[in-house]
Amino acid sequence: MSQQNISSFKTTEEAIEEVFRTRHATREYKPNVPITAETLNKILELAATAPSAWNLQHWRFLVIRDQEQKDRLKPIAYGQQQVSDASALVVILGDLEANLTGREMYDGLLEAEFIPQEVHDNLISQIEESYKIPEFARDEANKNAGLAAMQLMLAAKAKGYDSGAIGGFNPVALVEALNIPSRFIPVMLVTIGEAATPARPTTRLPLSKLVINESF
Repeated sequence: MSQQNISSFKTTEEAIEEVFRTRHATREYKPNVPITAETLNKILELAATAPSAWNLQHWRFLVIRDQEQKDRLKPIAYGQQQVSDASALVVILGDLEANLTGREMYDGLLEAEFIPQEVHDNLISQIEESYKIPEFARDEANKNAGLAAMQLMLAAKAKGYDSGAIGGFNPVALVEALNIPSRFIPVMLVTIGEAATPARPTTRLPLSKLVINESF
């Protein structure tokens, strides 16, 4: 595949704007277009720089590149052909037990003397108390994994690939098919590959309908 790296544009500002304006949801991919593990890892590394509450990084990326595996998941996505034809299918998972990551991270920061005991204890207490509420854990998993999913699609575009988000799938069947542990919930599927036909930009509401200044 001939890749166009958006960073080759004249300025950084232009490059960033080009990524945002040219990323559109892709539903038709050229089949059998390989994407190397190295390139995909670069895209995933960029996606993983997304922000998250308490820096708990609630997302996990379950990457599917094997053709038989993609074909097996197509019926679970209600027959959407892009699941089979995309170069890679990334299952975006949300972490229901991100508090465990918090303890691991902040224990490490305390041990390295980057934070004092008081700060460590306060943060861990906040996190642990919040994660006693199942609805909170679920909402945070979805919200923060969604941030990473959007960043994944932008990163793919920056590396010359097209992408699309899929929310229509059977989550129970997906969990069973991929042996997903109960700690994680599938948030969405993201397809990455080379578009067979240019994705058409969709109509956008004007800012006058989207932006509320100061208060309603």
